[in-house]
Amino acid sequence: MNIFKVPEWISQFNFGYQSFDEIPEQTFNTIKNDLERIVSNEPVVSILVSAYNEEVNVLKCIASLSKTKSSYPLEIIVTNNNSNDHTQLTLDKLRVKNVFQGIQGWGPARQMGLEHAKGTYVLLADADCIYPGTWVDEMMKVLTKPGIVCVYGRYSFIPEPGFPRHKLYILEQLKNIIAEYRQVKRPYLNTYGISMGFIKAYALKIGFIMEKVRGEDGRLSFDLMKYGKIAQVRSKKAIVWTGPRTLERDGSFSKVLTKRITKELKRFFTLLTPEKPHDTKKLK
Repeated sequence: MNIFKVPEWISQFNFGYQSFDEIPEQTFNTIKNDLERIVSNEPVVSILVSAYNEEVNVLKCIASLSKTKSSYPLEIIVTNNNSNDHTQLTLDKLRVKNVFQGIQGWGPARQMGLEHAKGTYVLLADADCIYPGTWVDEMMKVLTKPGIVCVYGRYSFIPEPGFPRHKLYILEQLKNIIAEYRQVKRPYLNTYGISMGFIKAYALKIGFIMEKVRGEDGRLSFDLMKYGKIAQVRSKKAIVWTGPRTLERDGSFSKVLTKRITKELKRFFTLLTPEKPHDTKKLK
């Protein structure tokens, strides 16, 4: 991976639109045609995307997923999580399968998508991310191995002012090292909805937490461990790309780096032992 720039294929999804009204009809038509090529009425894999006020970002996400090259029949379901912008209009224009969840929160949104999924396997995606065409098959290579019930992939950041690519690369490498450490005893701490997969039947038995609290993905993964193992997808072909807006909430890059290093150091030794069984739906 280049330390100083993002892969060239990502540029085709950087449309530059600032609002729904700026998106031309031709862009919608192109994505719709690509979706028709890959979507099946009898999917084996269901890709679930949750979106809250993502009228432009979800366009990029679905456009990237529409370029998927997979050996598996698949479907894409977008949950509109009570958006108050033009997210629903974008979904209608794309004619992508979508459902509405009025209960605010990541857990409720993903639960709604899960209940409508037809596939045997589920892959979670975020509306503000861009996915490589090889993502599905690379995730499935690991998810379909014997004894595996849940998988998670890696992700990288698209640079923006204040967050140059070479600095983001350093953060990513540190993040990957920490993930390897967590994987030994507490792999569920690595399972983020940005790139995650699991067997639907087991997930339906557990269900997502129906409150607006973060960590809904890790909570589900923790409970899935009673049915099998959590595995990491290390393939570079499965790396998902996203903007640094979650990082920007913490301020400058130096503040982001300091905060994350401090957090991991504080719980470094606790990660050496498995977490005790507990009710993931009640703990905040």
